[in-house]
Amino acid sequence: MLPYRVPRDDAFKAESWRLVTGDVEAPMSDALSGWDYQLDLHLRRTVSLDLDRVRSESGLPDDCSVLLVAVWTATGSNLRGPGCRVALTGGGWTTATLDVDLRGADLGGTLLLDTAVVLAERREGARPSSPRRAGSVLWSDRKTLRLQGDAPMFPMAVIDFALTSFPEAAAWHLQISGTLENAAMGSLLLLVNEKNAVTTAAFTNAGDPRPTDRIVLSAVYADTARVMMEHALAQDEFVDEAEFPDDSLGATFLALFDRIFPGRSIADVRLQRAHSPSLFASELQAAVKIFEGR
Repeated sequence: MLPYRVPRDDAFKAESWRLVTGDVEAPMSDALSGWDYQLDLHLRRTVSLDLDRVRSESGLPDDCSVLLVAVWTATGSNLRGPGCRVALTGGGWTTATLDVDLRGADLGGTLLLDTAVVLAERREGARPSSPRRAGSVLWSDRKTLRLQGDAPMFPMAVIDFALTSFPEAAAWHLQISGTLENAAMGSLLLLVNEKNAVTTAAFTNAGDPRPTDRIVLSAVYADTARVMMEHALAQDEFVDEAEFPDDSLGATFLALFDRIFPGRSIADVRLQRAHSPSLFASELQAAVKIFEGR
């Protein structure tokens, strides 16, 4: 319950979110198959509301300004931001459209889309029973979109390695930060050297890769899996009985370990890496099926 008056739900009519691709709009489903971090999203929604009722049932004056806003949250990247805002004035039934453009590199996991009608500005001297703070929510709802795909599940960026501390001739670098409890999408970042034309072309063509692109993408996949496993095995808290939050770095490492080394214990693989690193690398290479079907 909110500590102030709000309008009844029938003062609002919200259409479903739609996925916009070029000139084509399609209803947004619960999950988006085939999505990867190279795919930006354009989402649209139309909301109608009776502004007279919204104001009167909330105890607001007739000239009070309100906003229709959309806010997005990506559980995978642990990022959140404003999507769109529309000022609503006048009276009677009013219709407004929200257009939200999202960068694929900012997303991951489940996308939460919150739509709300809020008070536009603070009201001095308002009655205690009516909303008075800017941003006070008069109505809201939430829709979710599960982002699913076959691409490596972490953000990536294309940069000039000459401007960094990385070797200028390196093609890519997987950056890992934070503890195993941190959100995976905020802890993993694949950096691609823009000066390496072969690698950048492979990621540009990832949606429809050429034979050469498939080889490069397979090599990147294998190498990032190796780096992730080596990083995980270097952490003392990475053990078989460990439990980590969903979508955390530790949970991501455990899931990858189970795919690469099914039926084996972490202690056993850690020992193998310490005493026979070349065999560890070869087994990992075989497990990810490098250059096969990619």
